[in-house]
Amino acid sequence: MSTAALIESHLTEHLTAVQRLPEFVPFIEDLAKRLVECLKSGGKVLFFGNGGSAADAQHLAAELVVRYRVNRAALAGIALTTDTSILTAGANDFGFDTVYARQVEALARKGDVVIGISTSGNSASVVNGLVEAKNQGCLAVAFTAEGGGRCAEVADLCFRAPSPVTARAQECHLLVGHILCDWVEKAFAS
Repeated sequence: MSTAALIESHLTEHLTAVQRLPEFVPFIEDLAKRLVECLKSGGKVLFFGNGGSAADAQHLAAELVVRYRVNRAALAGIALTTDTSILTAGANDFGFDTVYARQVEALARKGDVVIGISTSGNSASVVNGLVEAKNQGCLAVAFTAEGGGRCAEVADLCFRAPSPVTARAQECHLLVGHILCDWVEKAFAS
């Protein structure tokens, strides 16, 4: 495959997935309203995932805490992927499958929104974190690829990115995440 053909195939896959995102407008609007409600009532949004999804979790939490486009008061967004002491102690003492559930147990409160990101939808650490979120009375939201996996089964809401390809799903996750951050920011900007 030539370089041009490789580039074209990536762009075609990306555009095909993104062009399907309008199907998810009701989901995005519903989740955006729930995020605003959570934050306005003093709650917080917790994000987690593994690998590239961990990076997306950190990215979206930063957009809430720092800003997306405009200066405004900081919003309570936490990435559960950043504390190496907690992650390594939890993985060592209880197994990696528990690293997000333990943090959700410790930090989440009823009414918070917990967003677990797993393109396969089957990452045990993400599934367990979502289950614990529901146990804590939080809104458990999954971002997955097209199949949804176990995350879709245990979450209250699931955004199944319209592609089975990990990279394309991650691109959709970030785009939807940015839309949510923009919506939330507009609700708090003065």
